[in-house]
Amino acid sequence: MKNKLILSLLLMVACQARAVVLITDNEAHLPPAAVVQTRGITRGPGIALVSPASGQSIKSPFDLKINFEERGGVKIDPTSVSVTYLRAPVVDLTSRLRPVVSANGIVLNQAEVPPGDHQISIRVKDAEGRESHTIIDLKVAP
Repeated sequence: MKNKLILSLLLMVACQARAVVLITDNEAHLPPAAVVQTRGITRGPGIALVSPASGQSIKSPFDLKINFEERGGVKIDPTSVSVTYLRAPVVDLTSRLRPVVSANGIVLNQAEVPPGDHQISIRVKDAEGRESHTIIDLKVAP
């Protein structure tokens, strides 16, 4: 267990030391996926985009910060986090972000993303299995 923790910390430091390709050029050229947004009351964890500011046009690389918020004192399960790029076919980004995911959220310094509009889906569950989902929009300038 201690070795896994040390390895995770080393991977996190290594990922933070240089820009990390979050979305490749090839993935950005895939056609957009049909997105159906639903709204509803949920008792699952909160998901909040902290950086970059929502709707703000940004330059790559940029710092990506997403906070997870406990509800009702129920701990967040970081192993349940799923991140997908909404293209056809959908691109699973979870493994690229795994080293920077914690119960507090996702912190990825120097994320590389090609210019364009990108939608990313984030899902997270708490220890009781309650799930929350959100879609973030990234507008990356050339």
